[in-house]
This record gives sequence, structure tokens and C-alpha cells, in this order.
Amino acid sequence: MNITLRQLSYFKALSEQRNFGRAAEVVSISQPALSVQIREMEAALGEKLVERRARDVVLTPFGRLILTHATRVMGEMQALTEAARWQGGLTGRLSLGIIPTIAPYILPAALEALRSRDISLDVQVREAKTDQLIQEVQTGQLDAGIVALPVAAEGLTEWPLFEDRFLLAGTEARLAALGPAAETLRPAALDQSPLLLLEDGHCLTDQALEVCGRGRGHAQIDMGASSLATLSRLVEAGFGLTLMPEIAASIEQRAAPGMHLRRFCAPEPARQIALVRRQSSQNEAWFAKLAEVLQSVGQSLIDTARAV
Repeated sequence: MNITLRQLSYFKALSEQRNFGRAAEVVSISQPALSVQIREMEAALGEKLVERRARDVVLTPFGRLILTHATRVMGEMQALTEAARWQGGLTGRLSLGIIPTIAPYILPAALEALRSRDISLDVQVREAKTDQLIQEVQTGQLDAGIVALPVAAEGLTEWPLFEDRFLLAGTEARLAALGPAAETLRPAALDQSPLLLLEDGHCLTDQALEVCGRGRGHAQIDMGASSLATLSRLVEAGFGLTLMPEIAASIEQRAAPGMHLRRFCAPEPARQIALVRRQSSQNEAWFAKLAEVLQSVGQSLIDTARAV
């Protein structure tokens, strides 16, 4: 019996896609070639792995057993590859995922800092919402991801980077209507004010709803913006208030000068930003070095925002 790693990867893709055509696209081979490889696996193992149907495939009981082994083998190979790749620390090629409400603000300084340490470091950045990033970290498509905690996923190691507090953003008139006493301003006091948030799927939206004590069905909530830049322009135009992360505040206020910012009273609402990786990743030195750079850059941006 001779089962190759390539065949295992093909079988794993087929088990995930449940369709030969889609699986073939994922692994970048033709559908007939994929079918031949799966048949060769079945012949070598002596039993059927999948039930072939008109539009999809279903794993046989034996196929589910083999999938367990295939997943474990592929995970070990991924760990072996990473161990060799990161043997010298933070060098080579780094695939880094980052959520959209952090990416535009930390990336310029972070990439400069990383490349100043090693000009040969090839950093590939992937910007996506939290759920997608976590999935890609878990499957090995990304080495690490910058996300907001908490993350509801197993098998990950977290390294806290910095605390990103929320500021209240609105026009001068809308903020004045809340009263002059900044020391008593709390998120719960916004209950009767129109609140603008990012579209569903952004963790920032969930966090804003939580700190304001509102549900998605609240009459005074509008979740439609796709970015903080869009949200800032809507706020500047007077459509409502929003919670603006500190890390984004100065950049977005320069772009939308009609948007004004106020701090909440202590304890200020905030989100914790962290770097995550798979627990199975070997040689933690590269992860620690990456976290130290991102922590330094992020905290510097936060300190600047708080000084203003």
C-alpha cells in the first residue's frame, strides 16, 4: 500500500467540498485527475471512501475513519514544515491575517518595523472578518492573525497586544445634545440616540452592541457601513453617532473633520487586540518576535491617540 500526501490532501478537499468539481478547483487539478487519485486511494486501501451521487459525494463509514487519519497526518506535516521554516526565527515568508477595523491603521508602521528587522522577510497580508481569519489560521493558510478578543475557537494560542478603547463619535451638535458633563458619559446613555454600526459580521459591531446594551432589532440602530471610513462620513453628515476605536480615531477624524470625538467616563469601554496562532505550530520564537513588534507599534498608536 502506497498512499501519498498529495492524495491525502485531495481526499481532505473532497471531504470538505462534497463535490468533485469544487474540490478539484480547490487543489488546482482537473476533475478527472482528482477522480483518478481518489480511485487509486480506494484501490490501495481496499474499500470505498465515498459514495458517488449525481451532484455530490458522501463519505462512507470507512471514509470518515480515513479522514480522521488524513487530518492528523496533514496537521503533523504542516507542523513539520513550520518548524523547518521558522528555525531561524522571524524570517522567510509570513502570512498574516488582520481584521478590517485594525488593518489600515496598524499595517503601515507594522510592515515598516518588520522589514527593518529583516529586509528579506516576505509579508503576505490577508484582510478579512474574524470568522474567516480564524478558519484560515486553523487550516494553516495563515501563520497568524490579528483579531479582537474573545475568539470562540479551539486550538489557538493568544498573545494580547494592546487595549483599544472606544470613543463616541458624532457631529458637534449631536454630542452637545448629550449634555456637557463628559465625566458622566456612559454607553448606556445613548439609548435614545441613533447609532450607526458596521454591517453584520464585524466583531466591532457585536462589541458596540454589547457595551451599549442594545440588540440588533433596536429601532435606533443602523448596521450598513462596510468600513470605518464609510461610517465616519455618515457620522460627519449627521446621520447618527458611532463608537470609534482609538487606533482609528485620528486618521478618520482627519479624513472627516466634521466628526467630533468624546471619551466615555471611566471605566472606558474597550476591546482587547491580540495575535493568534495554532497551538500546534512549532518554535514559538517567531511568534513572540512578531507579537513584540506588533505590540510596540500598536501601543505607540494608542498612546498617540490618548495624548490627543
